[in-house]
Amino acid sequence: MGYPVVLNLTGRRCIIVGGGRVAERKAKRLIESGAAVTVIAPEATENLQVWASEKKLLWRQQPYTKGCLKGAFLVFVAAASREVCAEAAQEARTEGALLNDAVEPARSDFAVPASVRRGDLLLTVSTGGGSPELSRCIRQELEAFYPESFGAWLERVASVRQEMKDRLCGSSARQAFWRHAMDARLLECVRNGQLDHAEDELRNAVIGFGTES
Repeated sequence: MGYPVVLNLTGRRCIIVGGGRVAERKAKRLIESGAAVTVIAPEATENLQVWASEKKLLWRQQPYTKGCLKGAFLVFVAAASREVCAEAAQEARTEGALLNDAVEPARSDFAVPASVRRGDLLLTVSTGGGSPELSRCIRQELEAFYPESFGAWLERVASVRQEMKDRLCGSSARQAFWRHAMDARLLECVRNGQLDHAEDELRNAVIGFGTES
């Protein structure tokens, strides 16, 4: 059983050994996370090349050689050669980097779960490698059940949360309010894209709750 965690990768050196489709998927998510991404591969997909030209990542257009992983925080091994993957995995261990091995998952220190991102809202699904297909199916359900409107809604909630600190004294009162206000009816408004109405309801609830307490 793994330990779930969300890493702050801003500016962290993350190295991908390999330049195929798997490497491309890894790179895309790392770029979105603000990581300093390096791809080591003699050849790379079109998207990887485009991202390199846009300075979103560094492409070292060469085969993996020992010493390439120095200073890495995360290492993703996704080369076509099993021998190269094994050598890179061993170096990652020596460097003290966390390893994700797409070729031999059992060597990995961590797995990357299926995920749905809606702004700062991140929903993840993992089956511990037992059934990637089940992860995919659940992710698709989450995508449908939590549309893009939830990302915008989270921004509004964060703003209201700051304002309500002046209205409700104490963490216990604030916790009680959120349990009361964030009900299924309000979330259904968000799901239907009725953000203005949902925000009005939330602000009215803050005023009413503050009066009651």
